[in-house]
Amino acid sequence: MSATWNTPAEFREIVRADRYTTPTAGVCPDFTQGNLAILPREYADEFLRFARLNPKSCPVIGMTEPGDTRVPELGGVDLMADFPAYCVFRDGEQVDEVHNLRDIWRDDLVGFVIGCSYSFEGPLVDAGVPIRHIEQQTNVPMYVTNIANRPAGRFGGNMVVSMRPMTPAQAIRAVQVTSRFPSVHGAPVHLGDPSLIGIRDVDLPDFGDRSIIKPGEIPVFWACGVTPQQAIRSARPSFAITHKPGHMVVTDIRNSFLAAL
Repeated sequence: MSATWNTPAEFREIVRADRYTTPTAGVCPDFTQGNLAILPREYADEFLRFARLNPKSCPVIGMTEPGDTRVPELGGVDLMADFPAYCVFRDGEQVDEVHNLRDIWRDDLVGFVIGCSYSFEGPLVDAGVPIRHIEQQTNVPMYVTNIANRPAGRFGGNMVVSMRPMTPAQAIRAVQVTSRFPSVHGAPVHLGDPSLIGIRDVDLPDFGDRSIIKPGEIPVFWACGVTPQQAIRSARPSFAITHKPGHMVVTDIRNSFLAAL
């Protein structure tokens, strides 16, 4: 992309103009990014309970009033067009992918912004831990696991994880760094053998792109904000919207603001 920006607000303006439609890893690295789940009002309380029961995967950092697309606690974020790409679901199945919601927004919709692990990648890099998918300029690899979510009403399904290859020493440092960011998934949920969490082939992610694992490295897995998409498939609401995996909103909240003391 040839477009440039200096602030999250400038970046969001570029997204709203459909001039940025690719993954957002590494964008505005000092600022918190967010995943998305939008549901009809009749499902909102149930989904909020689901998120509270599954805080590693679904740490809610912002929520709209019914019919409102603005998320004041995240600054100037507008869910209508501030994500580079959206997935549209009907009866629990993805039926479309769009770059804004102007033609499909409804007055009964409630939006949830969920913390994203992209937000701790800046602190990881500052701590000397490299991020392979940023180096490769690809999307982070994501996998559906065999780890069951705690159900809430109709919402269930299994946890989705994102993966970053690291040496064991880097993985230890990554645990230390990311533990300080529970609002964006916190510490890893698994290190090492992918088969132990139901991943058959780490080179074939369910979402995103393959990250090369070099000799001497292990895969390190974090809970992922794509998990709500599995919950939506479980609940099968008549209508729902999510972000396209890897295509986040960049908020006005600094990562340092979310760091636990």
